[in-house]
Amino acid sequence: MKTSVSTHKLPGYGSTLRTAKRLTEQAVRLVNRSVPGSMPDVQVVLTNPRGMAELGAAADAELAGVLDKRTRARAERAALKLAREAAGRAIPRTDGTALILVNVDQHPGEAEFAVTLVHELVHCMQFSRKDVVDRIVRDTRDGFRIERQSRRQAREHQRLLELEEREAYGKEYLANQLVPGAAA
Repeated sequence: MKTSVSTHKLPGYGSTLRTAKRLTEQAVRLVNRSVPGSMPDVQVVLTNPRGMAELGAAADAELAGVLDKRTRARAERAALKLAREAAGRAIPRTDGTALILVNVDQHPGEAEFAVTLVHELVHCMQFSRKDVVDRIVRDTRDGFRIERQSRRQAREHQRLLELEEREAYGKEYLANQLVPGAAA
């Protein structure tokens, strides 16, 4: 499991990047011990809402196999609406790695960043479980209107997504071990 931390369209965030690298190394070890599954190689990207929408839409398009420029632009516009409120997002990749996008505008301090990082790393661990990535790819392809999924599959995806979110929120207490008082 290899981790890399970088910024996207954020000039002047050197100290934030150093803090993120330190916390990411510690969080990966902590989540790897505490959550069932195997940790994939993870790339953490610190960005703003526009960069989060841009990179998220590109990663989703790659996952779904979309090459059409118009479809990518529509997906980026939809992702921008979500990125304004989102603190972070974990996306599986076709090569078995995971991409974590973190919105720095939503994180005024280390504690908030630690909570978001732990939450998204739990999602990365979930990607290693049976049929999770296949289900995400199927739903993403349905979102791009490439390949329709049945109503039953869509309901099952939503139900399992809620369970995965509940698990990730339940593990946020681990951020206290990175930054004391983080998940208070």
